[in-house]
Amino acid sequence: MENMKMPEHIAIIMDGNRRWAKSRNLPIKMGHKQGAETLKAVVRYANKIGLKYITVYAFSTENWKRSEDEVNSLMNLLQMYLDDFVKDADTENIVIRVLGDLTALSKSLQAGIKDAVRRTENNNGIVFNIALNYGGRDEIVHAVRKISQKVASGEMSIDEISEQTISDNLYTYNIPDPDLLIRTSGEIRLSGFLPWQSVYTELLFIEKLWPDFNSDDLDNAIVEFNKRKRNFGAN
Repeated sequence: MENMKMPEHIAIIMDGNRRWAKSRNLPIKMGHKQGAETLKAVVRYANKIGLKYITVYAFSTENWKRSEDEVNSLMNLLQMYLDDFVKDADTENIVIRVLGDLTALSKSLQAGIKDAVRRTENNNGIVFNIALNYGGRDEIVHAVRKISQKVASGEMSIDEISEQTISDNLYTYNIPDPDLLIRTSGEIRLSGFLPWQSVYTELLFIEKLWPDFNSDDLDNAIVEFNKRKRNFGAN
């Protein structure tokens, strides 16, 4: 990766766990388990090569429509995943943050999230953002409500509302917008992931299913990013 410009922030839609499992006649939960192992490896590699931020779409507000068994399996997997990272927090040097409406999660998972965030907040490696119970429109609605409360209380006027005001009230308020967004599995859509933040993000859609994604694929994505000309609306 020498002589390559490193994106500051990469976002990933980790798609294809279920198809990966079905193609191997395995239970769906095994696809999610392998996907979690892939995520661990990718985050650690991203930290190793100096990426500053990585944000992954772990569970959307629409995913509650899946079967109760699959949802429970995903939540249990996430709890174990967080516990593993917290155990290695001192050596991994990874900062964990969670984006989304956490109020719908179980009390034990909320406590696990809070502990993971607290235990890793003083690390200075990669910032690993987990979008959990996240929906892009839902995030914007939450931001509008927060801004409306400030206007209603007299804290700010309507004329003071700007793009920056909205950005400052999103879950990602202290995180730079993604430079590159990767979606695996061949689907070509964002599915509600970071719609406000990704207006000038470079998009990369690849055929490989998420459990098969590896460090070489991340390297190739960064190479592709370096081929793009980013002018942000200018000539």
